[in-house]
Amino acid sequence: MRRAGRGPGRAGGSGAGARTRAGAREHREYGAGRRPAIRRPVPRACAGTPVLPSVHRGLCRGPSRVRRDTGPAGRGRAGASRRAPPAGPRPRGAPVALPPVTATLIWILAVLVAIGLYLSWTAGRLDRLHARIDAARAALDAQLLRRASVAQELATSGVLDPAASIVLYEAAHAARQAEEEQREVAESELSQALRAVFEDPRQVEAVREAPGGEEAVRELSEAVRRVPMARRFHNDAVGAVRRLRQHRKVRWFRLAGHAPFPLAFEMDDEPPAALAERAV
Repeated sequence: MRRAGRGPGRAGGSGAGARTRAGAREHREYGAGRRPAIRRPVPRACAGTPVLPSVHRGLCRGPSRVRRDTGPAGRGRAGASRRAPPAGPRPRGAPVALPPVTATLIWILAVLVAIGLYLSWTAGRLDRLHARIDAARAALDAQLLRRASVAQELATSGVLDPAASIVLYEAAHAARQAEEEQREVAESELSQALRAVFEDPRQVEAVREAPGGEEAVRELSEAVRRVPMARRFHNDAVGAVRRLRQHRKVRWFRLAGHAPFPLAFEMDDEPPAALAERAV
C-alpha cells in the first residue's frame, strides 16, 4: 500500500520540484542581472532534427546545414572552402597570360599593320619612281633642245654649203617647234639630217677651219653624245615604273593614284660617225 501511494506522490512531487527549481533559477538570473533564456517551441517540421540555439524567426536548420565545427579553426576552414585566397603579387618578369580571344585580335591587328606598312612603302617607292621619270624627262628635253639649237646656229653660220644648211636648218626648226605627239618623229629626222650632213669627215674638218667652227663642232659633238644617254636614263625609269604598276597589289589598291601610265621616248638618236669619234 505504501509503494502504491508513494509512486504518485513522488511523481507529483518531482514535477512540482522541477518547476520550483526552474523558478529558482530564473530568480537567480534576474538577481544576477542576466536575461533568462527563452525556450521557444520547436516547429513540427523540425521534429527529430537537431536544432541549434541560433534558430531565429521560427525557422530551423536541417542536419545538412548544421556546421559541425564552430571553433576558430573550423570557421577558418569553412571560409577557405567558400572563397579562394587573394592572389599574391606577380613576380617581376613573369609572362602575362592573355585570353585566347585577345591574343587572336592582337595577331590580326599586327598582320593588318604589316600589310599597311608594306602598301605604304610600295606607294612611296612608286612616287619616287614617278619623280625620277619627271627628272629624267626634263634632262632629256634639255639635251634635245640644246642639240637642236646648236644645229640651227651651225646651219645659219654660213660655214656649210647652202644645201646642207637648208636641210639642217629645217630639221632643227621642226624639232624645236614640234608638238609632244610629233616630238619623237621630229627628233629622229634631225638625227638623220645630222648624219647626212656630217657623214663625211672632211665636212667636219671644213667647219672646224672656219672662224668659230671649232667651238661649234665641240658643242654639237657633246650634244649628240648626251642625247642617247639621257634617253636611256629616261627609258630605264619608265621601265621600272611600268613593271611595278603591273603588279596586282598596285592595281587593286590603286597605289599609283591618277598618275598617267608612263611611256618611253622612242627616237633615232644615233649620232654621226665623224662627230662621235670627235667626241671620244
